[in-house]
Amino acid sequence: MTIWVDTPIWPAHGRLWCHVISDVSLEELHAFARRAGIPERSFEGDHYDVPAERRDAVVAAGAVPTTGGDLIRRLADSGMRFRKRRRERPLGRHPDGLAWLGLPHTLEVVASPHEPPAGAAAAVVLVGARDRREMVLVRSAGREGWAPPGGKREPRESVREAAVREVEEETGLHLHPAGLAPVGYERITVAQGHGRGTWVDGVNLLAVLAARLPARADVRPQLDDVVEARWATRSLAERLCGEEPWWPLVHWWWEHH
Repeated sequence: MTIWVDTPIWPAHGRLWCHVISDVSLEELHAFARRAGIPERSFEGDHYDVPAERRDAVVAAGAVPTTGGDLIRRLADSGMRFRKRRRERPLGRHPDGLAWLGLPHTLEVVASPHEPPAGAAAAVVLVGARDRREMVLVRSAGREGWAPPGGKREPRESVREAAVREVEEETGLHLHPAGLAPVGYERITVAQGHGRGTWVDGVNLLAVLAARLPARADVRPQLDDVVEARWATRSLAERLCGEEPWWPLVHWWWEHH
């Protein structure tokens, strides 16, 4: 076991904080956090935040003290550094998380208030109704299960334009690009030498946006490759999609929007 904790010099929320990492695996890190009583909400994608007054307990549980600089170097060398921008929230990292992709990759799920990256290759839209707690899901002919509407961006299309087009094609709903709110993105890093088709080696981004309709409207697929579109309550949506690696981003949307 190799768990490290740095010096509590990082200010936030009126307290000082330190970071706890593993330089071996996230599984090892999560197991340590459970034993040491570090809450799940403290996980930040590649480390746990721990307040200064809890550092001695973390060391007593087996973490090795080190400096902030050394901790960052060890994390970078481990290959587990989770890249994110200010105010973004890492929600998960999954080796080969998208089984349907058929390529070796790593999926990272990030909640973000920022505008979707302009280079995003695809867009997904979480469509809800203001008058009730429901969302739109679609079922495609070429993929098992249910998911929010979305798809690949076409040449010369913006991410928002692609999102609006995909929603209209898959559900018949008409949205305005300016009415979409950023929720986050999926970062899909394809292993070197394994890119295929529109999936390139390295980073591929899938933007996730949201739209709230004034009221529930009829949904009807406009394309043959979409078998069915429907509204689903929160509990039904979780039963249909809750095991998917991207589900924490939907949960984040439910809780924060």
